Amino acid sequence: MTLEKVCQFWGTFHLDQTIFYPQGGGQPYDTGIISHNSKKFFVEEVRFIDGVVKHIGKFEGEAFEAGETITCSIDVERRQLHTRLHSGGHLVDMGLKQLGITWRPGKGYHFPNGPYAEYAGSLENFDIEKLKADLENACNEIIQKGIETKVLFTPKEEMGSVCAFVPDYIPANKPARVVLYGDYGVPCGGTHVANLKDIGIISIRKIKQDGENIRVSYSI
Repeated sequence: MTLEKVCQFWGTFHLDQTIFYPQGGGQPYDTGIISHNSKKFFVEEVRFIDGVVKHIGKFEGEAFEAGETITCSIDVERRQLHTRLHSGGHLVDMGLKQLGITWRPGKGYHFPNGPYAEYAGSLENFDIEKLKADLENACNEIIQKGIETKVLFTPKEEMGSVCAFVPDYIPANKPARVVLYGDYGVPCGGTHVANLKDIGIISIRKIKQDGENIRVSYSI
C-alpha cells in the first residue's frame, strides 16, 4: 500500500514539495518511490539537513529532468506504524495527567524496536507495578473515548493556553504547530493518528529510573 502525491521536480533531487517524513522528533523516516512514467527513484532514507528535506536512495534507469511532474509514493504501512507509535508516546503523557502525575516531559523514542517516553522526575514512593497497571488502564480508557486529532498553528506566547508543557526550543519568531487530542495540546511536528482509537491497544512494558529521568517503555 502506498500514499501518493504529485509534485514538481526541479533539477537534481529538488522537489517543490514532498510527503516524505524526514527522521526527527523521535520518529523514523518514510521510505517509498518517486516516479515519472518508467523512471523511478527508490527512497531509502529521508533527512532534514540545513532546512532542506533530503531524499536519499537510488534511481532505476534514467534520472528525472527539470520541470517534470513526478509522483511521490510512500510506504503507508510503515508510516501508519510509526504514526501509531508516535501518538502512543503522547498518549502516555495523557495517561499520566489523568493519574495526576506531573513529571516534566523529555525526549521520546517512537521506533518499533522499543518505543519509550522520558520524563524528569522521581519514582520514589511509587509502587512501580501498580503504576504500570494504572497507567496502562488510563491510556486504554482514553483510547476507547475515540478522541479526534486536530492541528493548529499558534504563537509561542499563546501555546500555554492549550499545551500542558511548552519546550524552550520552540521558536518565537513564527507560529508553532500544535497537535490537539481533544483539549490536550502537544507542540509537535510529527505524524499523528486521526483518532486515538487508531492506536489500538497500548501496553506499558516497563517504568524505570534512569539517572534524573524516568523512562516509560510501551508497545502497541
